Amino acid sequence: MAKYSIGVDYGTQSGRAVLVEVGTGREVATAVKEYTHGVMDEYLPDGTTKLEHDWALQHPADYLEVLQLTIPEVLQKANVSNEDVIGVGIDFTACTVLPIDANGIPLCFLPEFKQNPHSYVKLWKHHAAQDEANRLNEIAAQRGEAFLQRYGGKISSEWAIPKIWQILNEAPDIYDAADQVLEATDWVISELTGKIARNSCTAGYKAIWHKQEGYPSKEFFKALDPRLENVVEEKLSTDIYSIGSKAGEITEKAAKLTGLKPGTAVAVANVDAHVAVPAVGITEAGKLLMIMGTSTCHILLGETEEIVPGMCGVVEDGVIPGYLGYEAGQSCVGDHFEWFTENCVPESYQKEAEEKGMNIHQLLTEKANELNVGESGLLALDWWNGNRSTLVDVDLTGVLLGATLLTKPEEIYRALIEATAYGTKMIVETFRNNGVPVNEVYAAGGIAEKNALMMQIYSDVLNMDIKISASSQTPALGSAMFGAVAAGKERGGYDHINEAAKDMGRIKDHIYQPIENNVKVYEKLFDEYSRLYDYFGRGENNVMKTLKQIKKEAALESKEDKYAREA
Repeated sequence: MAKYSIGVDYGTQSGRAVLVEVGTGREVATAVKEYTHGVMDEYLPDGTTKLEHDWALQHPADYLEVLQLTIPEVLQKANVSNEDVIGVGIDFTACTVLPIDANGIPLCFLPEFKQNPHSYVKLWKHHAAQDEANRLNEIAAQRGEAFLQRYGGKISSEWAIPKIWQILNEAPDIYDAADQVLEATDWVISELTGKIARNSCTAGYKAIWHKQEGYPSKEFFKALDPRLENVVEEKLSTDIYSIGSKAGEITEKAAKLTGLKPGTAVAVANVDAHVAVPAVGITEAGKLLMIMGTSTCHILLGETEEIVPGMCGVVEDGVIPGYLGYEAGQSCVGDHFEWFTENCVPESYQKEAEEKGMNIHQLLTEKANELNVGESGLLALDWWNGNRSTLVDVDLTGVLLGATLLTKPEEIYRALIEATAYGTKMIVETFRNNGVPVNEVYAAGGIAEKNALMMQIYSDVLNMDIKISASSQTPALGSAMFGAVAAGKERGGYDHINEAAKDMGRIKDHIYQPIENNVKVYEKLFDEYSRLYDYFGRGENNVMKTLKQIKKEAALESKEDKYAREA
């Protein structure tokens, strides 16, 4: 009798469950649930509480709906009994955190806090804690804190400590009411198992925890803010569970929610990008995986701990036990193209797409594919949502250079694709220049699966072969694999993720290979990209930040004028 595992992947806009056959990696059934509340970046659910610029929130109730709807759906679609499901694993976008009370209830569920934005989930792309991140980096540098270099010299505003500090600064009542501030991925696991098991992946990459050294010292947190001196004991935890281990088992309450059998093994939670690595069969150093979606995360295994400028982190056993896991990323990839199609494409193109039975992305890709490399005369910087690696600066913004009155939408669209490829090349070269080999490149995610032009451009820009995940739901497959490991061999699963990766990890037969003539032109274009990268990104010209400050002041003045008129 076949055995199965379920992986649940929580993305930015939706959650999806995949039922996977243990031993083969065959994806038997998939179900997707769009989040009811989506990404809240303008208003809270009441429709009246307005959010400030750079906020991005989610509602934890949406995460429970994903479990409630998708897991029964995949079992029903596949006609599989819950008796044959041996394990469950989940993954999340990160850093995505929420405050909970002593009973594990999110504070936004409580009537007294539901109109306070700080009581909700702060999504990974919540950038409103930049002031706190800037101050943290300044103080850490002044004190010579060794941890800073493990994160490329900067802690991002997207990560846990700046977000927690923002809560303390702007909503001390929420901070005081919070028994813990928890990664959403760990909170969902607690809802399944009845206990909190903080995972080593988000602790290491997003909360400045180190396997050997633990969190930064109390003295450091006190230097940030005296109220943060005991933040680890008061809001976090030193009890960290390794990825690849078992968090617990499905409780009676969770069984009623999900339709799974009580006692089913549940894996320690993980991050979407990291859990995807074994799903493509990567279990050794020198192989880079790009997980490409609204943003791109780059995961690379190494054998030694090296200091790489602008990396998002290096964590021992952070991806695959026995290796150093390196992370880098780009904050704006799929979001980049979505912004362009929603704001910059003429109606005639929309009509043409409808007539051809295509969506607008397919039409623009088709037209862009007809262009020779360099034909558009355009060059772009991929910073529409800031730069995660290697500059770690969310206050950087986008650039499009070379446009004329004859520039066409498909030319801009291609330039934006090329910009993201250049950004990835900058990351790859930075790793190599700092002692971390990159010998092979893999890609996963909807973009990698569907957009052949984009993957060919990446191959040409990197001058490397690119292998593509065989799964359309790579993180969910990876989570299911970890679920099988949580179950263990005695229940029909595995005792180590390497064993699962060997049997269940898969890539497509087709490999993208660089085209020599394209490579030569892209080398010239990348040289120009690099000059712009340094000019705008390393302090020579801070026009982007100046414009942001002027915008902020103008918005504040406009708000004050509105209040004056209403008064």
